[in-house]
Amino acid sequence: MMHSGGMWVRAARIGAIAIAVSPLPAIAQAAGTLIAAEPLAGAPAGAQAWRIRYTSRTDRGAPEQVTGVVVAPTASPPREGRRVIAWAHGTWGVTPACAPSLSPAFFTMTPGLTDALRRGYVVVATDYPGLGTPQPHPFLVGDNAAHAVLDSVRAARGIRVAGAGDSFAVWGESQGGHAALFTGERARSYAPELRLVGIAAAAPPTDLVANLTGGADPTARAYLTAFAAHSWQAFYRADLSTLGRPATGRLIGRLAQNCLTTGKPLKIGTAIGLLALRRDLRGVDLGRIQPWARLARINSAGQNPPGAPLLIAQNSGDKIVAPEVTRAFARRLCTGRARVRYVTMATKGGHITSAADSATTTLDWIGDRFAGRPAPSDCGRI
Repeated sequence: MMHSGGMWVRAARIGAIAIAVSPLPAIAQAAGTLIAAEPLAGAPAGAQAWRIRYTSRTDRGAPEQVTGVVVAPTASPPREGRRVIAWAHGTWGVTPACAPSLSPAFFTMTPGLTDALRRGYVVVATDYPGLGTPQPHPFLVGDNAAHAVLDSVRAARGIRVAGAGDSFAVWGESQGGHAALFTGERARSYAPELRLVGIAAAAPPTDLVANLTGGADPTARAYLTAFAAHSWQAFYRADLSTLGRPATGRLIGRLAQNCLTTGKPLKIGTAIGLLALRRDLRGVDLGRIQPWARLARINSAGQNPPGAPLLIAQNSGDKIVAPEVTRAFARRLCTGRARVRYVTMATKGGHITSAADSATTTLDWIGDRFAGRPAPSDCGRI
């Protein structure tokens, strides 16, 4: 994936006119400040798009810059502002080059985008920290992901012609489902001026120990472990030597340099590396080894109230996020009196098409939340 060229600009209105952005460093700007918005080609018909850079905060309160994409209908927005869907993407990788906003496939790889725009929504899609920017990417670190999502909604309001309002729903898939759940848990305390109406999570990792050690696809499990271990080593300074032989850490580092591409076979070197990592991790229990067990626990969802009604979509044939783990999470939410709509699919796409397979149902559910209709609950049958 190549970095898109061009000068960073804040778009005053679509077309050739652009206004230079504020020169203030991120440390001097409030979280959610739009730093730059560069018009982005390739948006669906009737829509306009920008690649944005904005400020956010880490889990420790430190300032950082994050990139993403804002997509909005070209029609004039209503006076009260457009409703917003914050899209949280699944795993593309853990290095800066893997940012979805840098990929020419962004528009086709974002599920339900055309339908959401047709319904009049602004869609804002964060890259998350460290994808598109040089800092370490906090893979499956809940607070950082939530802050990036919430600050992207704030930043979208800085593009006047997009017309984004302060009401939003969050929708995420896989890694993004995890981000969506944490966004719900943190929205009220982190961004109280925004109004969250609903949380939709497709195939979300919830109990990270169970998710990283379970699943029916051992190759995918090894790949996700490599991403998590590489990320947590860089972000938390976790010691890779606890995970296997001295060469295991170097192998994890090499595998983590890859960006994921849907529909393409693994390169032979990557496939061999994953087989070696599977061998090295045989018998390694992330639920017992520190600091991995502690980090997985603090970044597992459900430790705080969800913050809004939820829709959880899970493919019964998912070999990466085990359906029984997701179902157990939903049941725990129900015991806390959350309103949970639980959607089960049985399509052959499995994990990687979870959001696409449930897109119409999800967008209908989001529309009802914006309309103020009572949220349905499947808690009696999950």
